Amino acid sequence: MMRTWLLLGRLGARSGIREAPQRCAHAPPASIRNLTTQSKPFFRLPPPPRGAGKGRIALRASAGAAALGAGVFVKASQQENGDNQDTGERRMLEMSREEIKKGVSDQERGIQRMMHKFVLYLDMYIWEPICTGLRFLQLVVIFVPVIVTVPAIWIGSRQPKRDNERSGTLWWYGFLVNAMELAGPAFIKLGQWAASRSDIFPNEMCEIMSKLHSNSQAHSMHATRKTLEQAFGGKAFEDIFEEFNETPLGVGAIAQVYKAKLKPALVAPADSDLVRDENMLRDNVRRNVEPVLKSSPKRVPSSYVAVKVLHPNTERTVRRDLRIMHFFASVLNAIPTIEWLSLPDEVAQFGQMMKLQLDLRIEAANLTTFRQNFRDRSTAWFPYPYTDFTTRNVLIEEFAQGIPIADFMDYGGGTFQHDIADEGLDAFLRMLLLDNFVHADLHPGNIMVRFYQAAQPDLKLRQPPPAHPGPGPQADVTEQVLERLRPFKHARDKAGWEAELNKLDHEGYRPQLVFIDTGLVTELNATNRTNFLDLFRAVAEFDGYKAGHLMCERCRQPDAVLDKEVFALKMQHLVLNVKSHTLALGNVKIGDILQQVLSMVRNHHVRLEGDFVNVVISILLLEGIGRNLNPDVDLLSSSVPILRQLGAQSGSEMLRGGDFSMMFVWMGLEARKFMQASIEDVERCVKYDLLSPNV
Repeated sequence: MMRTWLLLGRLGARSGIREAPQRCAHAPPASIRNLTTQSKPFFRLPPPPRGAGKGRIALRASAGAAALGAGVFVKASQQENGDNQDTGERRMLEMSREEIKKGVSDQERGIQRMMHKFVLYLDMYIWEPICTGLRFLQLVVIFVPVIVTVPAIWIGSRQPKRDNERSGTLWWYGFLVNAMELAGPAFIKLGQWAASRSDIFPNEMCEIMSKLHSNSQAHSMHATRKTLEQAFGGKAFEDIFEEFNETPLGVGAIAQVYKAKLKPALVAPADSDLVRDENMLRDNVRRNVEPVLKSSPKRVPSSYVAVKVLHPNTERTVRRDLRIMHFFASVLNAIPTIEWLSLPDEVAQFGQMMKLQLDLRIEAANLTTFRQNFRDRSTAWFPYPYTDFTTRNVLIEEFAQGIPIADFMDYGGGTFQHDIADEGLDAFLRMLLLDNFVHADLHPGNIMVRFYQAAQPDLKLRQPPPAHPGPGPQADVTEQVLERLRPFKHARDKAGWEAELNKLDHEGYRPQLVFIDTGLVTELNATNRTNFLDLFRAVAEFDGYKAGHLMCERCRQPDAVLDKEVFALKMQHLVLNVKSHTLALGNVKIGDILQQVLSMVRNHHVRLEGDFVNVVISILLLEGIGRNLNPDVDLLSSSVPILRQLGAQSGSEMLRGGDFSMMFVWMGLEARKFMQASIEDVERCVKYDLLSPNV
């Protein structure tokens, strides 16, 4: 057992103690030094801890944990990608991990340097292996009963309505989920990640895993106050917030969220990050014309903020759990029958996802990118992140006041039902096709609906600067709407709920989607985007056989694929079915098609890239939400306006390169939409003739 403990501990300490002059708290890593020199206001050193003496020995990993401001991460995320594997997410993760690597600075001399080396040695080779071993024993106690009860999956009758799984199998899936909830944050996140990988795991297992939730205890208010004071440069807690609700709004596996109100001096101007560097006259003309041409939201910034704080010591707990997962994945990978799963690679990918969520500056950078992408779009909105006050452990963002979209799915959307469904699909398709920057956690809990009244044009072409920097005492329209709808929700009065929504429509209110929790995004690198477009072309040309072979050739383990020819023929059959439905002008259920593809991928051991699967899962979730609100929603029809814009932006480059596939797709969908509209007009005329009295 002692040998196992040492092996697990050494997995995280192979690099040993390194001389790391660039990793100290006073010098950023060389790979990002150019960013910090170009962006000096964003590079902030944390204040020394209160009561810290000169002789205090501290690990450099903790000293540098907040050395880089979130603005540096924003700049890194928006840089051009350097190679085929590069993405903004990858650059930010490298910066984050480089910052907390442990090393000894060249600035230390003599006995202090020796003592620091000794502390590092104790931490990496004594303390960490012991803690990892104890954690291993704890997990053994939790998961041994799960392993012992594996034979239950062969017991019980088949359940036709549950993917033909046995009742014993379904029970065991539930037992596994309960164990994961007990095991802590890393395993809760592992279960939630597994729920999205229906290309690997059975559908029913994914369905049960999707219900996994955190039973984490909230950390103390004392820890929250201490973390927030450090994030605000040592300011006293009372000097930061006017109001602070000490009861968390939510407690997750790795963080908890509070609602608070900043002091007026700290509140940012409304949409200050979206101000254009344009001529003032031209900017004012644009701002006044837009409300006339389309229903543009009237910006009413919130004076409240959401405060997200990581749980103390989560970083170390997750790091130890990942070592243990990697150890067992390596052992299981030696079994020939499951080698195709490539479990060590999957654990590495999951570990990357976890590390992204352990640095809240990355979420702030993602919010900034989304806001820039959607600043001229009225379909969706993202909260404003206070990047100057965001650190590794704290995220401050504008409080997103909204009604959960789940309420509209339960009680109906009334006259807004189709608008909400169409706006969700439009926002997603723009993320995917135009921006290549997709929210990767689009479940109903992360989507809300707020209401606004259309902005009115101000005929003054030149406006004086605002008298005050913060938001004024404007009424929060969504809060007023919530007050009107809340009684019907509590009474479960669907008829009253829909009647009130109809009143709101007559009063000029419009809905807008709000997306939150942007810690995870999908950004296809150059290689994956090329593969995605090649596959898209093959499907657009209704060449399912070619699409099947492309998926086999460009998957992660081409040699592990079973019956490549059969897989390609199945894809051809599936695509031909899609073609017949498309030409019949019926609403094509893309979600059903993708579910069949994922089932085929799982049965034939086609290992897809995780980013590609994330895109597929996002489509499934969004179309599912859309069809719940509007059964007639059509993803193909919704893509027509986006394809028009894509053609306007990059159509000439595609034509010069001899790529006509996007043009064919666009023209085909335009013709399909025109024919659908024509048929609907004919049907309306026939119904009118039948209902009209004879003359």
